[in-house]
Amino acid sequence: MKKVLVAAIFLVWAAGLCTIPLFLSFGDPAATDMDTYFIRTGQAAAAANNIVTSIVFDFRGFDTLGESVVLFTAVTGVALMFRARKEGEEHEDE
Repeated sequence: MKKVLVAAIFLVWAAGLCTIPLFLSFGDPAATDMDTYFIRTGQAAAAANNIVTSIVFDFRGFDTLGESVVLFTAVTGVALMFRARKEGEEHEDE
């Protein structure tokens, strides 16, 4: 009986998560003045044909650099966490 109740609760929860996108509006973003600015001046200001690339690397360069540092730090931390210890190496839990 307990398994049936857990399965029913899970199904109701999953159905609720699946219906959330039905109430969201997709595909019709609100246009802003910043969009128009980038479209009109992006190629001349950044000397790039690809507007998206010019925004990411020229206009938001420091933000992209910060995200890269955070990603590198996370990967390094996970790699250090899962590294194999050498024989004879001590660990604080031992």
